[in-house]
Amino acid sequence: MFGLLRPCSRLMDEPMRQEWMSHFCGLCLALRDDFGQSARLATNYDSLVLSALVEAQTEADPHRRTAGPCPLRGMRTKSVVHGTAARLAAVASVLLASAKIEDHIVDGDGPARRPSVAGIGRRVSRRLETRALRVGDDIGFDSAGLLAGVRRQGLVEARATASTALTAVTAPTEEATAALFAQTAVIAGRPGNVDPMSRAGRAFGRLAHLVDAVSDLDGDTARGAWNPLTVTETSAAEAHRLCHAAIADIDAALADAEVGGDGLARSLLVDHAEHTLRQSYPGTHHHHGHPHDHGRPAPRGFWAGCGMAIVVACTCQCCCSEKFEGPWSRRSRQGCCHKCDCCDCNCCSCGDCCPCD
Repeated sequence: MFGLLRPCSRLMDEPMRQEWMSHFCGLCLALRDDFGQSARLATNYDSLVLSALVEAQTEADPHRRTAGPCPLRGMRTKSVVHGTAARLAAVASVLLASAKIEDHIVDGDGPARRPSVAGIGRRVSRRLETRALRVGDDIGFDSAGLLAGVRRQGLVEARATASTALTAVTAPTEEATAALFAQTAVIAGRPGNVDPMSRAGRAFGRLAHLVDAVSDLDGDTARGAWNPLTVTETSAAEAHRLCHAAIADIDAALADAEVGGDGLARSLLVDHAEHTLRQSYPGTHHHHGHPHDHGRPAPRGFWAGCGMAIVVACTCQCCCSEKFEGPWSRRSRQGCCHKCDCCDCNCCSCGDCCPCD
């Protein structure tokens, strides 16, 4: 869950867009309630798929509450996801945010090179982890086990060489997402779905890790930073093959769990994942080797990225701009509502176009 899923209006009809927004806002409010206002910065598209999976497996009516006016909804109220499903998504968001802070500190990115800033970052990270462990206990989820798996990723990366299989490097990420996906079956009261949900989570973790590696390859190479494709000497063609295989595995696992083919969860995990994969390999059919994005500015550090994320969120750039700069990666992004090769709407002012309305 690393920013893989990007909402696309072309892939969602109006009811699905409204459902997506219900999960997105529910996650944001769950972060506020359990972790405080500042934790809402950890809201991300990937984590909300967990609450969508719970609902997809639950036969009973979903838990909802009415959220107050919000600038991202045009100051409208909205019925949003509430309860254990949203809290699981919040725990995942916080633990991943904590891991991102630790990564920046270890890599010495941006302001994190300064010992004073790194010290503050570590205190923030530990505080988030402590709260996540508490919330995990409240909802019956082993947050400690997930945290241990996330931390093991660094050890695996440190030991990786050219002879290491790429899937061995992605294994800790796969295990962490498998645990999260399996928990959705537990929350939904579907113990028979634990195995297929675990398989879906493992494949999603592999896919997210590989897409992230491909997207960061040029920047990592320029900075001399660690990248799994470089270290294991894996070609882009092989990574692309593994990504397609992962999406096929997700689709098959969801079918085994009887998660509907026309629902939000499958749309996010299969249709949107395929869309992101196409965006990540823009030159797949034109040349061999790694795709390149020449002239891309250096990524921002964690704290600078947080500041820019606030600006992007408060100005609705992720929804309404034709293009905007990713807060951390600084890669060019397309607003999810602006007319482009992805979306078929003309502007963001119409109420039935923008998922933020």
